[in-house]
Amino acid sequence: MTVPLGREAVLECSIDNLSAFKVAWLRVDTQTILTIHNHVITKNHRISVTHTEHRNWYLHIRDVRESDMGWYMCQINTDPMKSQVGFLNVVVPPDILDYPTSTDMVVREGSNVSLQCAATGSPDPTISWRRESGEPITLSDGEIAPTFEGPLLNITKVNRLQMGPYLCIASNGVPPSVSKRIMLIVHFPPMISIQNQLVGAMEGDQITLECNSEAFPKSINYWTKTHGHIITQGMKYEPILVTDNGYKVHMKLTIRNVNLDDYGSYKCVVKNSLGETDGTIKLYPIPTPSTTKSTTIKIAKAPTTSTTSTNKPKIIQQHEVILDLTVNEVKTQEVTKESEAILPKDREEKHHSQLSVVEDDFMVSASKFLNCTCKIVITFAIVNVLCTF
Repeated sequence: MTVPLGREAVLECSIDNLSAFKVAWLRVDTQTILTIHNHVITKNHRISVTHTEHRNWYLHIRDVRESDMGWYMCQINTDPMKSQVGFLNVVVPPDILDYPTSTDMVVREGSNVSLQCAATGSPDPTISWRRESGEPITLSDGEIAPTFEGPLLNITKVNRLQMGPYLCIASNGVPPSVSKRIMLIVHFPPMISIQNQLVGAMEGDQITLECNSEAFPKSINYWTKTHGHIITQGMKYEPILVTDNGYKVHMKLTIRNVNLDDYGSYKCVVKNSLGETDGTIKLYPIPTPSTTKSTTIKIAKAPTTSTTSTNKPKIIQQHEVILDLTVNEVKTQEVTKESEAILPKDREEKHHSQLSVVEDDFMVSASKFLNCTCKIVITFAIVNVLCTF
């Protein structure tokens, strides 16, 4: 019969016509007498004997231990002696040994790793491995599998993706199965990846710069400006760190209300005990969208003198024509007062060049439709057109 460890085993012996003979129970392998009829001979307090009407005799072994496994004999003192034997099988749930089972391991990236698991039980347990996260295991031959069978798990050239808890599971069909959690920690120096190294922004915008870093042991992450000054939390800047997977950090730097002083290079810096690295993001200005400015040119007819043969008084005629020209405004400081309308040299040359075209076109149209002679005079970027009729 089979009994799990810790339970009670009951061995039965059925006898017909016992008469005055005696029944005894013995341990075969040690030749130990356990009971004779109703009396317990052994000093093992876990053993007792019972019967029903002297026909069915029972040997009770409470709190069965693994050492109780073996052959037992029911014997009658007849001549010749009569007996019957039976085997007691004690099954033991698996148990993982602290030694030589591996404990948590810390290794450098690129090294070879061996995880070991040892267990006892009856029958002998089988050992399997899996990752606690459910990710597949990369074996030494490069094969990827969800689980691995065997007491020794070898990983060649371990990398950061293989870091994490591994479960050693022992089972032998006797519940419960047991497992041990072994943490594999992989150390490596910092590295940085930047998706956008050039970021543009207009004045007044809010912009966010981003870096992704990986490092273990845990890293120190911060942002610096052009001259190496560390950027701290404030009204202007908001640095944010988002940790993922234990060794990945997503770095963000939000810059509010961008102005001329904010343009330039920013560095995301990552440090740990194995090294240091940084990445650079350049923030450059984006011109504001161009606007159009409507310019009104007043065309004043010059006074004219009319003479007749009768020497009549001179008649002075004045006419004013409004000419609306629309030109694209160039991105320079806007002039709001006539007295301030002094342009830079290159701007002045450009405006004179543009207005010379206006002059040619206007001379033709004015002469055709107004029957007059006109002259365009540019004074401090103010356009005056004088026409004589």
